[in-house]
Amino acid sequence: MTTLTMKFGGTSVGSAEALTQAADIVLDQARQWDHLVVVVSAMSGVTDALIRGAQTAAAGDDRTFRAVVADLRVRHYRVVDALLSPTDEQGRLLAVVDEYLDEFAAFCRSVHVLGEATPRAMDAIASLGERLSARILAALLRRRGVRSEAVDATELIVTDGAFQNAVPLREATCARVAARLTPLLEQGLIPVVTGFIGATENGVTTTLGRGGSDYSAAILANCLDAQADYRPVEVWIWTDVDGVMTADPRIAPDARVVPTLSYSEVSELAYFGAKVLHPRTIRPVVERGIPLWVKNTFNPTCAGTRIAKEAENTPGTVKAVTAIRGLSMVTVEGRGMMGVPGIAARTFAAVASQGASVLMISQSSSEQSISFVIPTASAPPVIGAIEEEMALELARRDIDRVWSLDDVVIVTAVGAGMRTTPGVAARVFGALGRGGVNVIAIAQGSSDCSISLVVLADDAARAVQQIHQEVILHD
Repeated sequence: MTTLTMKFGGTSVGSAEALTQAADIVLDQARQWDHLVVVVSAMSGVTDALIRGAQTAAAGDDRTFRAVVADLRVRHYRVVDALLSPTDEQGRLLAVVDEYLDEFAAFCRSVHVLGEATPRAMDAIASLGERLSARILAALLRRRGVRSEAVDATELIVTDGAFQNAVPLREATCARVAARLTPLLEQGLIPVVTGFIGATENGVTTTLGRGGSDYSAAILANCLDAQADYRPVEVWIWTDVDGVMTADPRIAPDARVVPTLSYSEVSELAYFGAKVLHPRTIRPVVERGIPLWVKNTFNPTCAGTRIAKEAENTPGTVKAVTAIRGLSMVTVEGRGMMGVPGIAARTFAAVASQGASVLMISQSSSEQSISFVIPTASAPPVIGAIEEEMALELARRDIDRVWSLDDVVIVTAVGAGMRTTPGVAARVFGALGRGGVNVIAIAQGSSDCSISLVVLADDAARAVQQIHQEVILHD
């Protein structure tokens, strides 16, 4: 018995036309698979609007959230009116839209009075967009003659209590999937599940982090694959591009679709800035060896990108280049650091104390400096924490200074077998040299499929273009 889990992103459900196209795809695939599960994001822009309304309410503004309610009501009404007639479920669905937007307004009024939006409250607010889009798509499928039911992922995905970035608990989640989702599949229904959200074991709503609908689809597929009656399982991510691209088309207009990627390669791309997949999506499919596809809702005949366990191209081939912006490189330097044990450990303990994420590390072989890249917003508190931790070393001049270089970008070239293939780095850095791009720092991880380098923000587009043109397209 074959099972397909399909996730539709915000642009894929962002209008009546997009939802109609998504429904066409669902109907087409329902004829080809034994079981079908659909996961949806909120309509494009809705989650951002909900968060903005709540945050401004907490800051004392009682007008913005009212404007957000009015805008979202008009937008969802128009979609429902376009897709459903009064003889269908139009009236009931409009009442559902009112119910959820009234709930949002009530949350915002409470937040305004309290002057604070807690992470728990923000998760409850941010979840409303997915709940609306799931109900609209399920109603559209029913109007098209398919048995379908909207299912809140709060009934399926069990998480810890880390609000706004919750971690799913696999065993509890798979038990819920078996109890709630599989009976629907056995009845021949197509469940339309809310992406992005889950709930604690006590039923309190949580979210999986921005972009987490990809993760939701992968988690559900993982649990279904654990049930022998539902194998083989695949995951298809429907978005507004033809697949994973060799580069951002806005930077490299000649970017093209990468036909195949390994799990490792796409994990590197997701981590280092590619927007197609949520970085955590890969883990649940890797655990079960589940094939993953990235496809275009608005060009469904395009094959897209297939992501599987092993790379299928020649080792050492650079397949894609990506970039992360909004970063700073923090450097701890001093001649007194050489040979002194514990400096790096204390440095990164100070970084961790500020909750900062380190994206890349580079250290000189002389041990006289260590540099790492973090989001720019984290740089001032991190520098302060390191200076406090190293106060004695700074006073003795063992450490000369702790400083940051702002407005830097990590550019990463990705392809399996890069570390063990002679000449790959030479091609990358040769292309950058010919483009006049100065490289500030370099790191090649143990993953064997990426080389990362730091450049100034002004050089980032040129760096991506040079690697794309001279290394990827000419391989």
